[in-house]
Amino acid sequence: MDVELSIPILTDADIVRARQQGREVASQLTFTPSDLTVIASAISELARNIFSYAGHGEIVVGLVERNGRRGVKIVARDEGPGIRDVDLALQDGYSTSGSLGLGLPGVRRLVDEFEIRTQLDVGTEITLRKWAR
Repeated sequence: MDVELSIPILTDADIVRARQQGREVASQLTFTPSDLTVIASAISELARNIFSYAGHGEIVVGLVERNGRRGVKIVARDEGPGIRDVDLALQDGYSTSGSLGLGLPGVRRLVDEFEIRTQLDVGTEITLRKWAR
């Protein structure tokens, strides 16, 4: 399974494009329509964070297989300011932008695997995996 798609996030319109293209990649597996919506929502949130906090970056969507399971892997990567306090950023209601603070904690609840690597003034990489049932 070596389907992988990189979507640069440079403009607001790229958020919609990443969501649509990510959904297309995931639709190659046995995800339910609601799973595809969840995947698209997670991509949209990560792409919005890239655009809002880093200005630019990329979303990479690919199909993965591990131990006989198939799924989709989403990587959001930027070279922005980094996340100062990851634990705080993952708490419901925490926001540095005045939003409701549902972004990263919400994304984490939508997927099966969630990893963050971040370094101040270097950037952030968030990796998600959602397994098909």
